[in-house]
Amino acid sequence: MLVKLIVFLFGSLVGSFLNVCIHRMPLEESIVRPRSHCPKCKKTIFWYDNIPFLSYILLKGKCRYCKEKISPRYFLVELITALIFLLFYLRFGLNFNFFFYIVFACGLIVATFVDIPHRIIPDEISVGGMFVGIILSAVKGLELQPLAWSWKPLFNSVAGALVGGGVIYLTGYLFDLVYFKLLKKPAIQGETESMGGGDVKLMAMIGAFLGWQRALLTFFIAPFFGIVIGLYNLVTKKEHLIPYGPFLSLAALVALFWADKIIRLFIVSY
Repeated sequence: MLVKLIVFLFGSLVGSFLNVCIHRMPLEESIVRPRSHCPKCKKTIFWYDNIPFLSYILLKGKCRYCKEKISPRYFLVELITALIFLLFYLRFGLNFNFFFYIVFACGLIVATFVDIPHRIIPDEISVGGMFVGIILSAVKGLELQPLAWSWKPLFNSVAGALVGGGVIYLTGYLFDLVYFKLLKKPAIQGETESMGGGDVKLMAMIGAFLGWQRALLTFFIAPFFGIVIGLYNLVTKKEHLIPYGPFLSLAALVALFWADKIIRLFIVSY
């Protein structure tokens, strides 16, 4: 029980750092300096006002100095990260797989919460995450055979990056070709691409961590999460584009945990 609590609390601390990344990366600011500060009044936030969960509750969601509201996103990201740490610990234990997939999940969290308001996914997360996934997969080959090195995890990672990024790029290209060129439909709000480059790079990152099979499964699961929001936007805002990163991220976690069961269910049903 004590270990679970420590894992949960450590996850909340990591979530606090992810909040810094989510706020600063779209603004192209350093995630290291300066120290945490209120985005409104710019006052430095001291450690006792930066304790995950507790500080937000005690301050009633407001800055100590200017009394401006603090976005509930900060609390939410800390909670999600802490729960993911605990979930991954229960699934993998404290081993290399835990570290491997925690790095992956943290990238997904930042990508999701940046993409929702800004509709961008920082290259530091997607492209950087892809290379980190490939490097860690190469290290994973040593874990499988301590006295030797297996090339299979590295091959699966590189293939996953190529397949993941390639399948979503090809889908977007074909849709744009049919929608804009053949059907000659007008672009909405000046948009000429149905699938952003950030989504392509995010899928490459997902493939680098999950391999090509789970990357393909992620690609097919994501639309089921996105269709409701997509239809709402189309009806209310006449806009066919939505931030797709959150749905890819959610689908990737589903594929990570339940890929075998989903594939088995599909085969049995077929």
